[in-house]
Amino acid sequence: MRAPDTNTSLPWDGRPERADLIIMGGIVASGLYGLILLPLVPSLVGTHPALLEVLRGSMLSIVTMGALARTGHAAVGVALLAGIPALIAFDWAYWWAGRRWGSRAMQMFAGSHRKAVRRGERVQRLMSRFGPAAVILAYVLPVPTVLVDAAAGWGGMRLGVFILCDVIGALLWASLLVGLGYALGHHAVNVAHAISHYSLILTLALVVVIVARQTMVRRRG
Repeated sequence: MRAPDTNTSLPWDGRPERADLIIMGGIVASGLYGLILLPLVPSLVGTHPALLEVLRGSMLSIVTMGALARTGHAAVGVALLAGIPALIAFDWAYWWAGRRWGSRAMQMFAGSHRKAVRRGERVQRLMSRFGPAAVILAYVLPVPTVLVDAAAGWGGMRLGVFILCDVIGALLWASLLVGLGYALGHHAVNVAHAISHYSLILTLALVVVIVARQTMVRRRG
């Protein structure tokens, strides 16, 4: 009989069950999805910002759509709602990770160094004090949203409540960004067009930054 896996770096004991694999698959897919689509940002933000918002829900695309709504080239409703699915697409995986793995999920997302531990403890205090409101305000809190999602699951928040709060929070965040773009108007549109004009250079720069960062992480490991 095969000895059980005692690798404490994993968030589960022994062999992973189906639920563990689904959660980890969702988390990995979340990172890969954002990484793969990152090079599209410079080329799409000035030419197809609505498509970019649907695909990534990025700050830049939502602000640009808000600016286009100000100039009459986009509908405010589209600017507000188009990015919501992308913003919340993988949040269920982090909620489920917290629900299933508890403190191990928080350690995996925050890290084990002292600063990360303090950050995880801060998120737990926020969740215990504010509950659903912490999920709604996750995008504007000074902590990573994945920690808030995991803390919600660990704290026992029901999935239906979490999803409702998550959607409200994403809509609130989109409203703030659309409002910023609407206030900037033509200035934001001009910036988006400039970014698209230099899309090739910016894409290459993004690739260089990603490769350099991964190289540094490997060397530190």
